Amino acid sequence: MQIMKDPNNPEALDSDQGSNESDTEQRNKALRGRMFVVNEMVQSEKDYVKDLGVIVEGFMSRLEVRGIPEDMRGKDKIVFGNIQQIYDWHRDFFLVELERCIQNHDLLADLFIRHERRLHMYVVYCQNKPKSEFIVIEYETFFEEIQHEISCRMSISDYLIKPIQRITKYQLLLKDFFKYTTKAGLDTEEIEKAVELMSLVPKRCNDMMNLGRLQGYEGKLTSQGKLLQQETFCVWEQDGGVLSRSKERRVFLFEQIIIFSELLRKGSNNPGYQFKNSIKVSYLAMQDSVDGDPCKFVLWSRGSAERFTLQASSASIKMTWVETIATLLDAQNNFLSALQSPIEYQRKEGGISVTRPLSSGRPPSAPPTPNGHATQPPADSEDDQELVQVLQDFVAVREDEISVFRGEKVQILSSNQQGQSLVYRPANTDSPAAEGWVPRSVLKTH
Repeated sequence: MQIMKDPNNPEALDSDQGSNESDTEQRNKALRGRMFVVNEMVQSEKDYVKDLGVIVEGFMSRLEVRGIPEDMRGKDKIVFGNIQQIYDWHRDFFLVELERCIQNHDLLADLFIRHERRLHMYVVYCQNKPKSEFIVIEYETFFEEIQHEISCRMSISDYLIKPIQRITKYQLLLKDFFKYTTKAGLDTEEIEKAVELMSLVPKRCNDMMNLGRLQGYEGKLTSQGKLLQQETFCVWEQDGGVLSRSKERRVFLFEQIIIFSELLRKGSNNPGYQFKNSIKVSYLAMQDSVDGDPCKFVLWSRGSAERFTLQASSASIKMTWVETIATLLDAQNNFLSALQSPIEYQRKEGGISVTRPLSSGRPPSAPPTPNGHATQPPADSEDDQELVQVLQDFVAVREDEISVFRGEKVQILSSNQQGQSLVYRPANTDSPAAEGWVPRSVLKTH
């Protein structure tokens, strides 16, 4: 119910005026807060670009002039990962775009939303980071000499951690920007999207850093689809009738495989994981309940007597995993049904055409996201104009590359200054979907 004010009551009018002035002042403070966040974003971006410049134009350039030890050849590329690509993009593009936001604060959220895919380069960087750390430690004296030669105030390790710190800083600044926008009474829809995005990217980066510490797996992790979940479980292994003692295992769930690993150097700042077992999702089977225990479930490979009983630390973690795996298996079954009997599948789905999803190679039901819920692929991901043809075969030689073959179609996600493109290769009957780098020269880009 709206309370009517008596226009003949001066006290009521004075009270209203004071309230209005207070609201106006609060709004102005909120707008000043927004301006402060944008200014801090720009200034810290300038500092970040300078720090990246120290790595590229300092350490990397000095290495080229000085030369590297014979036993270090090839390892130098692992030390720096894709830092050149990150530096070029921030220096030549992103900083310029951020500076434009000083004049128009409303551009800030859209800037992050538009470049979601480009930010994938941080995920690539973080997957490489653990390997980089080990090499830097191995050649610590050598890098200290270079630090002295270029008169650098910090060690190479201090600079190589900057991209990870920066991708987290964006999230914190955007949250502050959202807070002030809300207080100012302005529309927050776009900012909410940007905050959500920049909360997911650091999580993916952290996931990839953990994944980069996995040792002993002989396959290519980049060919296993997205990492959907990772968690530590108590695991009992049973082969036939023998049940082992429970062991602590770090378990990684990808779109195409589930990997069991042993935690190494527990409690260390640089923990590692040793590969122990794996199950291909195409053969995966699940029992979602064990003796009524709310924290246990069982996984096994169809056709094998070996079973893995997993106990989560909470019922909610167990449910998240069970739901994610169930959705993944449903998506896989739907995909196989559509491939084997497209007409029957179309009829069963109520006349929904499967021509487009199959042409792009994506399953009719999208795989689950890390929170266990299925999502629809982005509209532009199924746009035929986004797919480019492969002109010649390319066989991957590095872990972050993928093999592509003439006549296939892929989607370009990003490019770097070294003439490479990060591409998405849709799934087909011969291989799962995958993301990785290929030479731009093998793609028909014009």
